[in-house]
Amino acid sequence: MAINIWTEQTAMTVADFDHYALLPENGERLLEFIAGEISEVPSNPYASKVGSLILAALLWFVTPRGLGHVTGEAGGYMVSGERYAPDVAYISKARQPELATEGYNPNAPDIAVEVDFPSTYASQQKLRVKIANYLAAGTLLWLVRPEAKTIEVYAPGKPVRVLTFHDALDGEDVLPGFSMAVKDVFAS
Repeated sequence: MAINIWTEQTAMTVADFDHYALLPENGERLLEFIAGEISEVPSNPYASKVGSLILAALLWFVTPRGLGHVTGEAGGYMVSGERYAPDVAYISKARQPELATEGYNPNAPDIAVEVDFPSTYASQQKLRVKIANYLAAGTLLWLVRPEAKTIEVYAPGKPVRVLTFHDALDGEDVLPGFSMAVKDVFAS
């Protein structure tokens, strides 16, 4: 998950973060702004692989139908006044015909995928904030927990669902017809 890199004593605003994130020396860094703090998302090949499997399935479903945009871990979004870089995201063309070409996309995604690996106390604390903000923005969140081999589904106005190895992940009313077996997400 993310690690805190902001060490100033003063509180940072979203405008401060936007300026900081666009500095040339931060061009190669994947940054998030969560609960008033800057976090850098570390590189993790296994989490990236798990996210990529979901990304590929979404691309295979979304692209031929012309439904919208699927982004990977470098795609950042503005979510409830914060800045997130979900491992995978989908936003419909109906909501946003073209993606932003710099900075963070101005609209929250319709679907966000967060891969919590390795899961730590710090990652879980940040995820609590992100879950609340994704839901407030109307985003369907798939929280992937590789260590437990489960996917938690958070949908606005609905109770959380925990999917296990024998279940299928689906797009609900956000992406009707999309389905992916949970076992395929954790394929070795």
